[in-house]
Amino acid sequence: MTAYLDHAATTPMRPSAVDAMTQELTSTGNPSSLHAAGRAARRRVEESRESLALALGARPSEVVLTGGGTEADNLAVKGLFWSRRIQDPARRRILVSAVEHHAVLDPAFWMAEHAGAEIVLLPVDSRGVLDLEALDHELRAHGDQVALVSVMWANNEVGALQPVTDVVSLAHRYGIPVHSDAVQAVGQVPVDFASSGLDAMTVAGHKVGGPHGVGALLARRGLDLTPVLHGGGQERGIRSGTLDAPATVAFAVAAQLAVAERPAAAERLAALRDDLVARVRACVPDAVLRGPDPVVDADLRLPANAHFTFPGCEGDSLLYLLDSAGVQCSTGSACQAGVPRPSHVLLAMGVEEDDARGALRFTLGHTSTSRDVDALVEVLPGVVERAQAAGLAGRTTAGSR
Repeated sequence: MTAYLDHAATTPMRPSAVDAMTQELTSTGNPSSLHAAGRAARRRVEESRESLALALGARPSEVVLTGGGTEADNLAVKGLFWSRRIQDPARRRILVSAVEHHAVLDPAFWMAEHAGAEIVLLPVDSRGVLDLEALDHELRAHGDQVALVSVMWANNEVGALQPVTDVVSLAHRYGIPVHSDAVQAVGQVPVDFASSGLDAMTVAGHKVGGPHGVGALLARRGLDLTPVLHGGGQERGIRSGTLDAPATVAFAVAAQLAVAERPAAAERLAALRDDLVARVRACVPDAVLRGPDPVVDADLRLPANAHFTFPGCEGDSLLYLLDSAGVQCSTGSACQAGVPRPSHVLLAMGVEEDDARGALRFTLGHTSTSRDVDALVEVLPGVVERAQAAGLAGRTTAGSR
């Protein structure tokens, strides 16, 4: 048996999105052109924008189309910082949670190196949930120096849901805009841009069953953003570049379906996740579930996420052994310059470095079934045993040098 358990990385395109994209690929027309073909393409893009807005609780004018989630995050962090600095040079601080995706962390640190920003990493608790008291303390002390706050809606590694509305409430007392990367949340938990109070929010196509290479930054009307790309002035002048009509149409179809199906899908996936967690714990008793407890803190965890650490193992060894056995998952950790490193998310949660190295993330999606869990637990005990033996041998060899 084989199993795909890495839906948080990307989930298979939905057939209806494939059909919509295929049909659009046969059409000619640049949405910025003024002739009939261009106007027809523009109409299909705008209809898709309206569908995206409806699915995400936004106005169509607030949907700024991008080339994906990473671009949208960069536009939010850089665009907000630059615009705020122009308005008030004292606003140099960027507040981000310590467990953000690198699509937020890296541009923030780039701004520190190249644009005079000061980065503040907001701590999280052992579940991976933001410490609101730390944010409150930071804002009380330096609220007039903060350019923006960015806190993800749901963590991509351990599945922890963040208190976004509380973050917004605190930040807005000081006139500070808030951005949230909601890439992992859409289709799993209720996401409504308007009711959240957010100033900007990132979404991505391939996480909801749409194509790669398309996403959006939802930016409230009147929000001042300095463009990162310059050129034709598309998308309110915020994001220049020829719009990808086929990808946009497919993205809208997938997002609309994912949101419509969410209540039933979340219930089904949560039950499947709970079965996975129980069976992993049964076959590998020393495995440690990370993130909010799915029973005690069910409302704080994504329904489709199960993240474990396996003592004495290297995550990469586990991943490759599982892959060779037909089970595809993720370590959830970064690999920089070819050197495996423990997850910054787990370290921020207080997990010891040796334990953090043995991490695996199993994530479910719209194609997942109980057969995927069966395939995992059939091979997992043997894989862990081999990985532990390799890990111990490697540490013994390293220690003898």
